[in-house]
Amino acid sequence: MARTDKSAAIAELKKKFESSDAVLLTEYRGLTVMQLKTLRRAIGANAQFKVAKNTLAKIAAKEAGIEGLDDLLTGPTAFAFVTGEIADTAKAIRDFAKDNPALLVKGGVLEGNLLSEDDVKKLADLESREVLLSKAARVLKAALFQAAYVFQAPVSKTVRTIDALRAKEEAAA
Repeated sequence: MARTDKSAAIAELKKKFESSDAVLLTEYRGLTVMQLKTLRRAIGANAQFKVAKNTLAKIAAKEAGIEGLDDLLTGPTAFAFVTGEIADTAKAIRDFAKDNPALLVKGGVLEGNLLSEDDVKKLADLESREVLLSKAARVLKAALFQAAYVFQAPVSKTVRTIDALRAKEEAAA
């Protein structure tokens, strides 16, 4: 690779590191081109899956302000540059790795913090953003109903007491 090509590749990787919400690192040794194509489709629009040379990736990561990737950059490494929901991308990679054990998750970076392989698995086990938001909305709705009941209870108790007194007066008269 010529020096200008390397400089261009480093600049492109640096831009991807800086513009991504998260980066997941995988080892793809033993996967065919068709399997990688299937993985790229599975990841979808949330991320871009790119194979890069480790040396160039180390330089680009350091230029982007990401430290500590050196231990993860061994062997053939592919990067999933995530610009959407990281949980969706982690799930797609996890599901693909179940069917294709040659794909290994090495770790990743989320908001400047290093992720271990276990951290990526935990992200993959998270429910989707929509499910979490709907659960939060249900909790808030239940709390509002409880508050409304508490505020309404004295009024309805007063009405029942007045009705009981009126019925007692009518019975006495």
